[in-house]
Amino acid sequence: MTVPQPPLPNEPSAPQPLDQDTTLTTRDTPKQLCGVYIKGMAMGAADIVPGVSGGTIALIAGIYERLINALSSIGPNLWQVFRQQGGLKGLMAVWRQVDATFLLFLLLGIATSFATLAGIIKYLLDNEPLFIWSFFFGLVVATVLILLSEIERWNIGRAVLFAVGLVFAVIVSSLPLLTATPSLPYLFFAGAIAICAMILPGISGSFILLLLGAYDTVLEAVHTLNFAIILTVMAGMVTGLLLFTRALKWLLSRYYQATLALLTGFIAGSLVKVWPWKVDALGALNSEAVTNVMPWQYPTGPHWFITIGLMLLGAVLVSLLSWWGNRRS
Repeated sequence: MTVPQPPLPNEPSAPQPLDQDTTLTTRDTPKQLCGVYIKGMAMGAADIVPGVSGGTIALIAGIYERLINALSSIGPNLWQVFRQQGGLKGLMAVWRQVDATFLLFLLLGIATSFATLAGIIKYLLDNEPLFIWSFFFGLVVATVLILLSEIERWNIGRAVLFAVGLVFAVIVSSLPLLTATPSLPYLFFAGAIAICAMILPGISGSFILLLLGAYDTVLEAVHTLNFAIILTVMAGMVTGLLLFTRALKWLLSRYYQATLALLTGFIAGSLVKVWPWKVDALGALNSEAVTNVMPWQYPTGPHWFITIGLMLLGAVLVSLLSWWGNRRS
């Protein structure tokens, strides 16, 4: 991908850990920060859809490892960084340590999508599900093909990891949904689990919220500015994020290709969730249409022209995003 991969074990140099990444010493230009903001918007738009992961967008856009590196640097050691210089210089050292400018612009982009696109995407999911799922299906298929080409030296181990990721994502996508009204402690837990899924490409954080019966509650809280729910979920997300990213950073720094194979399997398995042609248990179309059927079994017909056109549009857009990410590197 866009970040240099660790050397092979038989090479003389040791693997370079991500915490020594050059992103802590480089400065982004305003043009580059604008690009980070746009990629954040794309991540936010993907995270709104139950079944599409913002981590997928980050991976294909070439900012995934930088994101993991920045998030995993947040911890108690920042106090030591601050104390070394103290005052304003200490704060600036902490800011650089966590790559905060990058994170700020990325979060602004994500927040912009949630504020402006959440209502639109929810409307499309409720009223035009076939078309929006077709778009994201094409996007995910193209992502899988691009990432498969990035995996070098396929072997049995990497093939097994790909299969494990695929099967796991399929199982998660097939779990029954919970419908109980969530309490605040439950929402904290749901937020912690969802953010871990959100960081993993292919495992949708919003779909995990849907599985846990918290998706509608959280989406409604965003619309109505219910800060009690919003802050509770955010606290859970921050907790889960700080615990999870360190493990993922360790894997990426030492087993990049194997981890990429596993993540690509996650994304491939999510195709079950984003399959466009869905009906409910009785074969009808409504908000509970979650059973996949063949295109010709769809009650209103397959709509080949529009669905394939939207799939191609999604594939083209993700290919352009991948080209942009590789060009940036």
